[in-house]
Amino acid sequence: MSDVRRVTTGAPWEETFGYSRAVELPNGLVLVSGCTSIVDGEIAGGGPYEQTVNAFNVAFTALEQLGLGRDDVVRTRMYITHARDVDDIGRAHKELFDAVRPAASMIIVAGLVDPSLVVEVEVEAFRGVSAA
Repeated sequence: MSDVRRVTTGAPWEETFGYSRAVELPNGLVLVSGCTSIVDGEIAGGGPYEQTVNAFNVAFTALEQLGLGRDDVVRTRMYITHARDVDDIGRAHKELFDAVRPAASMIIVAGLVDPSLVVEVEVEAFRGVSAA
């Protein structure tokens, strides 16, 4: 699997739990691990909308390290802790991806690693096949 590229960001859980922020497969598929609104060890942004934007920005930063961006996103998953936050989280997703229109899922879960977090996102992107 030497053709697999991995991105790390230095987030403490990457080392502790043994994972990469993003992994690019030889076929051009890029998988971005779950991202939350934790920036520099602190929860950035208060409400569901702000946390969603911040979480996706963490994912975008990982994609940028691989030379990709929001327009390359083909799938998103949003894990949310409260049904009452659907509209705010959905609004953030629409603002970020309206022009891209990736496949998307929003799943209600029992909780996240910190009870102050209300959303965690995953992103999949695809590096198009370049013409030879």
